[in-house]
Amino acid sequence: MHLAFSFGSICINGTTYGYDVVIDRGRIRKRKKKPSKRFRDKFGHTPLSIEEEIPWKCRQLVIGTGTGALPVMEEVKREAQRRKIRLAIVPTAEAIKALQENPEETNAVLHVTC
Repeated sequence: MHLAFSFGSICINGTTYGYDVVIDRGRIRKRKKKPSKRFRDKFGHTPLSIEEEIPWKCRQLVIGTGTGALPVMEEVKREAQRRKIRLAIVPTAEAIKALQENPEETNAVLHVTC
């Protein structure tokens, strides 16, 4: 999988996405953040919450926070721990590196706009 990130977009295998994406066992889909919008006022930005379709079927979950703007709710961290999934919450550029190092065992939520 070839990935490249720049502010406001991410390019995966030659396709450019101008929105947050979820990579689930090699499949790419748009992040559906509507379930998390109700927490926006608390964080100042729509966070990643347990209400979303998080790709849990993996050994490692990488959450790319853009340039650091995406908040991740504590419930997500607790659920990863409960499922015994390694969780990496890092800027998107670092998340891409982690995903490329071990793509077979790693799923991702990548924030691209901040």
